Amino acid sequence: MAQRTAFFVSDSTGITAETFGLCTLKQFDLPIRHIRLPFIDTPDKARRAAEQINKVMEIEHLPPIVFSTLAVPEISTAFRQDCRAVLFDLFESVVEPMEKELGIKSNQNIGRFSDVVRSKEYETRMEAINFSLEHDDGQTHRNLQEAEIILVGVSRSGKTPTSLYLAMQHGIKTANYPLIPEDFERDCLPASLLEYRNKLYGLTIDPIRLSEIRNQRRPNSKYADLNNCRYEVAAAETLMRRENIHFLSTTGISIEEIATKILQIINSKIL
Repeated sequence: MAQRTAFFVSDSTGITAETFGLCTLKQFDLPIRHIRLPFIDTPDKARRAAEQINKVMEIEHLPPIVFSTLAVPEISTAFRQDCRAVLFDLFESVVEPMEKELGIKSNQNIGRFSDVVRSKEYETRMEAINFSLEHDDGQTHRNLQEAEIILVGVSRSGKTPTSLYLAMQHGIKTANYPLIPEDFERDCLPASLLEYRNKLYGLTIDPIRLSEIRNQRRPNSKYADLNNCRYEVAAAETLMRRENIHFLSTTGISIEEIATKILQIINSKIL
């Protein structure tokens, strides 16, 4: 099947349009080239974006697929009038029915971040990101009591990206600590973590996959040796079971899924 081009057109960063569009396109076994057109915040920019999309259609002889989140009617109208592609307008399909249901008009704000960066939520996320960077890989114990989540697991099991994702997307202060051979020899958790058992969540991984990842970093080393990976994973899982630390495997699942599963565990404890 011929490759199709998908455009994600937005008056802001285009992240929302791209996220929705890619999730939709993944339902189809189709090669897709995707292009984001952000900050289309005037009618003139909208017309130029439509012209760019139309040129791609002339070259490829197939209409591009366009996902749009243009909030202001005059900008959206200018784009619609000139664009000859297949258009999926998220505001038309979601916001307009919502207006009818709620009986009020949307504020039609352009999705800039000028208000967001002054919000408490944004400030919380920035603090969480800084905290997670400072407490990555057990770099420091300072202010560890402020951590909402502390991830533990063997090196390269996905702790750092999960910590940063939880901080960036959910504003959760997340620290992470590696479980290392010295911990297995002592057969106990690092001393600095003992008073925070209720905040600990474990990540594990298939030893074969772990060996592949470590070989990319330190090829042909003991660190990456499959037998060593098997030993570390087995020892870490035994330690986490004995310490009653809930853990999950990161093998074959995305960071988004890992974070969601952790949040489900937290919410189940709250409920």
